[in-house]
Amino acid sequence: MSDTKVNFIFTVLFSVALACGLFAQEAKVYNSFHPGDLWLDNNGVHINAHGGGILFQDGIYYWFGEHKVSGRQGNKAQVGVHCYSSTDLYNWKDEGIALSVDTTDENSEITKGCVIERPKVVFNEKTQKYVMWFHLELKGQGYSAARCGVAVSDNVTGPYKYLRSYRPNPNKWPVNATEKDTAVPAGGDSTLLKLNGNQRAIAGYYLRRDYPTGQMSRDMTVFVDDDGKAYLIYASEENYTMHIAELSPDYTSFTGKWYRLFPGGHREAPAIFKRNGIYYLITSGCTGWAPNAARYAVAPSLFGPWEDKGNPCVGKDSEITFNSQSTFVLPVQNKKDAFIFMADRWKPENPIDGRYIWLPVEFIDNGIRIQWFDEWNLDFF
Repeated sequence: MSDTKVNFIFTVLFSVALACGLFAQEAKVYNSFHPGDLWLDNNGVHINAHGGGILFQDGIYYWFGEHKVSGRQGNKAQVGVHCYSSTDLYNWKDEGIALSVDTTDENSEITKGCVIERPKVVFNEKTQKYVMWFHLELKGQGYSAARCGVAVSDNVTGPYKYLRSYRPNPNKWPVNATEKDTAVPAGGDSTLLKLNGNQRAIAGYYLRRDYPTGQMSRDMTVFVDDDGKAYLIYASEENYTMHIAELSPDYTSFTGKWYRLFPGGHREAPAIFKRNGIYYLITSGCTGWAPNAARYAVAPSLFGPWEDKGNPCVGKDSEITFNSQSTFVLPVQNKKDAFIFMADRWKPENPIDGRYIWLPVEFIDNGIRIQWFDEWNLDFF
């Protein structure tokens, strides 16, 4: 038998075993991070929370992410959003499925086979509700729907009740729109179609095209500022422009106030954090599942002005973000200037085997640096 056939058979068997939990081991106690390795939960199963984000609540960290299954069908939502909990960030307890896909109603927006990506959960102090946002693509429509979905729960681990989805801010111009941006009615500048995508974004074509129906929303994250206001940050305009939109006081809709960031920049996978009054936004280029160089920008306000600072990663494989893509930046509690860069190492041919890249963020020379460590722990900070 050829080596190729042997490798193929091994890959298939590994995928089936991983999906069925056959590689489960006795609970392992961790005292450090091992980026890129299998990361076992309290049941001895690789953590299944891809494209995720973390909420810290009442002394516990909660990790929400996409639940994947084996094979390419795992790139679509077959189960829902998984939740894990931890008190030390190393060891994680399986808390089950926080948001389940709808397996009974084919007309549901979150029916089995839709796309649910990058779930993020925040807590609303006023309503005492947990609010989950995610990138939603409707079943059978590829990535053309470009919507953001929202769900709520009274309990941090769920179950979450799906509310609805949005194309954000229809009939609302961004706060930084220019007179030129708003001068031509939607659909009235089809001559711009001769331009390439980033040139169309710079010229405002997509902005005006989607003005009546709401702006596209794909890769996203949610950020709650010090004053309690929350914001959705998402890739829009065919992924050529990033948007920052203020959420309503209950965090489940939009106020209509939003900002257009780096038109034509062609960025996705936003991860944001704040330190000493300065906002830091890390993003990825748009190269499908293939990794590329991260970039970061800084600003004194969420609504700008933003300054592009280049690639924060250094060293070997920094040009491909250590073979991963940003998803979240986690503030470590009770440690000054302690932030963890969270990224995913995607495996679209077998999504359940995707690995997690967690690395410390360092602050140097009025900027940030992310370098690779095979192993590290929170004593780094």
